[in-house]
Amino acid sequence: MTQPAGGPQAWGTIGATLAGAAVALGAFGAHALDGVLSPSRLETFETAVRYQFLHALALLVLHHARLAGTMADAAAARVGMTLVAGTAVFSGALYALVATDVGAFGAIAPIGGGLLILGWAQWAWSARPRRPG
Repeated sequence: MTQPAGGPQAWGTIGATLAGAAVALGAFGAHALDGVLSPSRLETFETAVRYQFLHALALLVLHHARLAGTMADAAAARVGMTLVAGTAVFSGALYALVATDVGAFGAIAPIGGGLLILGWAQWAWSARPRRPG
């Protein structure tokens, strides 16, 4: 995998964009969807927003780790792309479930969750202590 266009700095842009979108979606959910959706569907929407926001923050940390030189470009690319894909699939499936009430979208969300777990595992692997020599 390669870095997104813009190199290592792009993780900061992507993270900030996802975070801003999560704030906007959270506000939309709190003000426009409260009373429109069932409590269960509103909770599903809030879960999508929460995971999007948390992983946006993770991308901002990734950006700073890359700039600080504590993570190689290749490792940052693997982690970043996996977290972005996982966020898109997980949160996207939940947003689609809420918007359409098509239960099949709920079955897609665990794929995104698996990608998020994989991204964190990649990060842990890249951050492991290495023996000198």
